[in-house]
Parts: sequence; structure tokens; C-alpha cells
Amino acid sequence: MTISVVVADDQALVRVGFCGIIAATPGFTVVGQAANGAEAVAVARAARPDVVLMDVRMPVLDGIEATRQITSDAAWADTRVIILTTFDLDEYVFAALRAGASGFLLKDTLPADLLTAIRVVAAGEALLAPSITRLLISEFARTPAQTPARSMPLARSTATRADEVTGLLTERECEVLRLVATGLSNAEIADRLCISPATAKTHVAHLLTKLDARDRVQLVIIAYQAGLAS
Repeated sequence: MTISVVVADDQALVRVGFCGIIAATPGFTVVGQAANGAEAVAVARAARPDVVLMDVRMPVLDGIEATRQITSDAAWADTRVIILTTFDLDEYVFAALRAGASGFLLKDTLPADLLTAIRVVAAGEALLAPSITRLLISEFARTPAQTPARSMPLARSTATRADEVTGLLTERECEVLRLVATGLSNAEIADRLCISPATAKTHVAHLLTKLDARDRVQLVIIAYQAGLAS
């Protein structure tokens, strides 16, 4: 299966560089480019890519609002957005996650890591590394004034309580949600709970469905808002 990608960045050299790496790799295809956020939305609407690599600071429409427009449209439910940023804890990253982004990458990311990240996000897995997941999502939970555009109803309220979430889940699913919130992959969750990776994947799929979450990033947000992770 070929993963389709749109690259949005106002710096031509950066944009062309990313496109070159992606297009030259089997299993990937570049279906569009954009030099600003408005173009990114238009290109995504036309191409319906699997993944959009979105710069934050762009003219006409910034990457955060472009991300919000893409993730809030049900027609793009299968399109994931990866935010491109210069700093690993750029203030814009928090706003981007609230806008519905599935994660972020530094612009100096190695080509192999870029491709891995695209694969991971296209598959609905977590992009945020365990080392930064806690810091990012803790900040999100601390200042939840804005929430992801497409998120479960529970995540729209700062009064979300653990019993509202746990009431929807089995005991094992609650265990899995707590582990997802620490940034563990399906394989790592399987190892921790002594279950098969396929079973772990099934549990995560059930969590996404029951909590009406777009991806694992939103599962982490929900876990923090419900007080199931710290």
C-alpha cells in the first residue's frame, strides 16, 4: 500500500527537500505541495492524502488553523497531520495538538526517522516519543482551554472524571489506556501485560472506538483529562 503525502512549508528548500526524500522512497508518494496554510487546506481537500506534513509558521493561514480546518472536517477523517517545528517544545506544538494534529517532527529530523514517522501516523499509531509525551500532554491537560477539533465529547469538558471514562471501558482496556498515555507502543504494551501484540492492538482499537478518539494522541489527552495518567 502506498502512503500519500502532502508537504506544506513556506520555505521552498525545506519543502523540496522533504518531497525529494518521500518521493524517492518506495511505498510513498507526494500528492501535493503548499507554500502556505490556505494552500495546504486546498491541496488536502483535492488530494485527500494519508498524511500532511504541516509547517506551523506560514503566511496567509498558519499551520495551526490549517490543521484545525483539516481535522474538523469529517470528509478528511482518515487524513493525519504531522506538525513540522524548529524547536522540540515550541509553544505552537501545544496549540497544534489542540487543533487535532497527530504529532510533530523537528525540521532537522533524519530522513529515515521522517519516513518512519509518516508510516507510524498513517497507521494510526503514536508519533510522540515516550520522552516527550508526558511533558506535552501534561501541558495540554493543565491548560485545556482549547481542545482538538475532532475529539470525543468527554474530551470537550475540563470536568471529565475518571469514572466517566472507566464506565465505558473494561478493566483491561483501562490498563491499556494508562500505558498508551505513557507513550508505549503496542509491542511494549503487550510485553508489559504479557499479552500478544495483536491483542494489544485490538484493545487500542476498541479504545479508539469507545472513546471516539481520532488517534493515540487523543487517547493520551483523554487519559490525562480523566485523571488516569500523571
